[in-house]
Amino acid sequence: MSTRKIVVLGSETLRKKSKPVVSFDENLWKLLDDMRTTMKENNGMGIAGVQVGILRRVIVIEIEKDKFLEIINPQIIKTKGKVKDNEGCLSVPGFYCEVTRPKYVKITAFDRTGKPFEFEAEDYVARCICHEIDHLDGVLFVDYTDEGKAYKKSHGVE
Repeated sequence: MSTRKIVVLGSETLRKKSKPVVSFDENLWKLLDDMRTTMKENNGMGIAGVQVGILRRVIVIEIEKDKFLEIINPQIIKTKGKVKDNEGCLSVPGFYCEVTRPKYVKITAFDRTGKPFEFEAEDYVARCICHEIDHLDGVLFVDYTDEGKAYKKSHGVE
C-alpha cells in the first residue's frame, strides 16, 4: 500500500465528474488500499478517488476505528432529515465550516469484487458518505456556505 498525493482546492481535477468503475480487478484493489493508506496517514475519515487524482467513482470511509467501508459506483436512494455540523476536507486543508447534510442516507453500491450492496447510515457516517459522493460529482463542501465561498474567493478559487 502506497501513500498518494492529495489533490487540493484550486486543482481543476476536483471539479470534474468521476466515471463509473467497470473493472473490479487488482488495479481497483490497489487504488482502494492506497486510498485507505493515504486517508489514514493524513488523519482523514473519508476519501474519494478524485482526491488522489483518479476520476473513478470510488470512496473509502472509516465508519468505526479501523473499520472501513469501500463504496464503488454509489447511488443515494433515500435521505431523511437535516443536520448542520462542522466539516473539513483533506483537499481543503485547515478550513472548516458548518454544512447542512441529511441525517440519514441509504445508498446502493458495489464492493471491491463487484458485488452489489445497500448501506444505511445516520449522523456522522451519513455526512461522510454525502461529502464523498459530492466529490465524485465535482462538488466541494465549501460550495454550500457563504463562509466557504468567501474562503474560495480569498484563495483565488471560484
